[in-house]
Amino acid sequence: MRATFAVVLTFLLSLACGKAGAAGSSQFNVATPGGNVLVEGFASNSGASRPAVIILSGSHGFAPPAYDELGRSFNAAGLDAYLVHLLTPADQQVIVRAGSAPARIDYYATRLADWIAAVRGVVSYLNSQPRYAGKVGVLGISLGAQTAAAASVDRRDIGALVLVDGGFPDGYSQPIRSLPPLYIVWGSADRVFPVATARELQRMAQGLGGSASLNVYPGGAHNFFLKSGPQAAAAHQGAADFFLSQLSK
Repeated sequence: MRATFAVVLTFLLSLACGKAGAAGSSQFNVATPGGNVLVEGFASNSGASRPAVIILSGSHGFAPPAYDELGRSFNAAGLDAYLVHLLTPADQQVIVRAGSAPARIDYYATRLADWIAAVRGVVSYLNSQPRYAGKVGVLGISLGAQTAAAASVDRRDIGALVLVDGGFPDGYSQPIRSLPPLYIVWGSADRVFPVATARELQRMAQGLGGSASLNVYPGGAHNFFLKSGPQAAAAHQGAADFFLSQLSK
């Protein structure tokens, strides 16, 4: 009986220890020059030092379940993932009611400076945490990629950048002297931003003297990264591998 009890107790303790080191979803607010920003974390509870990646959504926000899947898959790969809610409810209402792509683009231009400031504020906050110092990356998708690209210009506190189906905003005219190590993910069937946009982005980054790689997924539509299936899973893993290679040095 005592032996059986000891085995059961050992099993329960092992479960408890496993849960203590597992990823936990949490929410907190970060005060930034662009306003208070809600951040949703998929981070290890172990307290160990490991890289952090912030994720910026497309124009639909974080409603698609793929974002939670992405956060969990990054965490399982060894990254603490943070969904940064740049789009306020008011933003999302305006975007939905805009009625046309030009109207949406015009609205994005009015908000870009605040979104950039918010991204940089969250990056600074994470870098102030001892376990993340110097190990912060940024991933943006579509509209989030446009914000991520602009927010990463000439920044030494961003260790790696992944842009998915999006580059610099239309009309972006600020000088660009450097970018973090860059990994570009694109669908070959993207009808919003053609693959030529991705190739030009890669050439521009390489022309600045930085590293820039491009992975084009055959047949991938503009939102393929947020779809379930083996292609999206492979794209998620490729992004995670890139972050680990850059942020674990």
